[in-house]
Amino acid sequence: MNFSQFLLILRARKWILIITLLITVGATVIVSALLPKTYKASASVLMNYKGIDPVTGMAMPGQLLPGYMATQIDIISSKNVALRVVDQLHLAESPAVIAQFNEASKGVGNVRDWLAELLLAKLEIVPSHESSVVDISFKGSDPQFVAAVANAFADEYQKTSIQLKVDPMRKASTYFTEQTKLLRDSLESAQSRLSEYQQKNGIVSLDNRLDVESNRLNDLSAQLVAAQGLAMEATSRQRMAQGGAFAESPDVAANPLIQSLKVGLGSAESKLAEIGQRLGTNHPQYQSAKAEVDKLRSDLKESLRVTSNSVGNNAQIMSQREGAIRAALAAQKAKVLELNRTRDEMGVLQKDVESAQRAFEATSQRLSQTRLEGQSEQSDISLLNPAVPPSQPAGPKVLLNTVLALFLGTMFGIGVALLAEMLDRRVRSENDLSDALQLPMLGSIAWNAPARSRGNRFWSLLPRSLRAN
Repeated sequence: MNFSQFLLILRARKWILIITLLITVGATVIVSALLPKTYKASASVLMNYKGIDPVTGMAMPGQLLPGYMATQIDIISSKNVALRVVDQLHLAESPAVIAQFNEASKGVGNVRDWLAELLLAKLEIVPSHESSVVDISFKGSDPQFVAAVANAFADEYQKTSIQLKVDPMRKASTYFTEQTKLLRDSLESAQSRLSEYQQKNGIVSLDNRLDVESNRLNDLSAQLVAAQGLAMEATSRQRMAQGGAFAESPDVAANPLIQSLKVGLGSAESKLAEIGQRLGTNHPQYQSAKAEVDKLRSDLKESLRVTSNSVGNNAQIMSQREGAIRAALAAQKAKVLELNRTRDEMGVLQKDVESAQRAFEATSQRLSQTRLEGQSEQSDISLLNPAVPPSQPAGPKVLLNTVLALFLGTMFGIGVALLAEMLDRRVRSENDLSDALQLPMLGSIAWNAPARSRGNRFWSLLPRSLRAN
């Protein structure tokens, strides 16, 4: 079937098309007129997309997610919000509503759930394009009621949003409270162990004490080095003073008594030699000079012995001093090592206290923040435009329904005309005859029916019996 055949069919079946169109449009107009009027009220809410918490001032990445708007729409259309609206408007307390519920569900179920489902069925949520505004619309037969329901949904959505944010914070606050108590007990236990250790070891200020003992150890080390040097020097002088070359000893050579005795001995020996040249050995002067020389030699020998003994005693004293300093150094070293061990043990206890202190402070800070957030009634949802009772009904839309009926009636009429043509196929053109006979068309005769006058048309409409009479 080509387009020309399609037009010929519609032309031949035009009355079917017209009647179908008239029936469809008429039925639509009648039904639209008989349908009850419906009213639509809308409340607009604004969602904060800045992502800043009004209490803590911290960024909230959850509001920056792509699915945030869809999540909020799901919250508005949730059954929880619908049940809150039912409770706010006291719909379940009306005897008429309860009677309708018993009639509709025969007493099966809960009237609150039934009302919530009815409200959600007539609820419409439309987010604005590229905007943070969401329109909450409700349809019904009562203008006052639809406005009240739309405002109730907006109000309960705000409260639900606050509750969804506050309830986890309150639970977290309870958890942090328990953890804070445990961490406080741990901190007190660590501090008690540290204080007990300080009292047990008599530690007031370990750092200052360790510095004093370290300085004392350094001083003893320096004294030991000096004492070792003096002891070595004294030992060397002792060996020289007590050896065969004691006369070359610097202690002996530097002794003024020995020097004076040596000078006196030299003078006495010179005098004795002079007298020996002049006098004999038995002469009294010679005997006196010789006695004086012997006396000086004896004194010199005794002075050398005393000096040698003093050098040995000095060496022994230096050795004893070196030993005493070495023993004091060893004791001081052990004391410093003990202080280091004590400092290490005390450092571990101090680290335990510091770690417990940091954990307690962090938990306390988090507890204060969560407690503040849990007590906050601030919402990131604000009511932009409250719903007002509509003055004009939103439906039924007679004009729109009529236009749709014209379109649908036309399509339905075309379908009925094509169906009638399929049931009673007629030859409408040369192409129809060629298609039916499967023969080529050689020619056609153009014939038009003679025009009838109005009288002839009327006469032809009369029955045959009347025309015969």
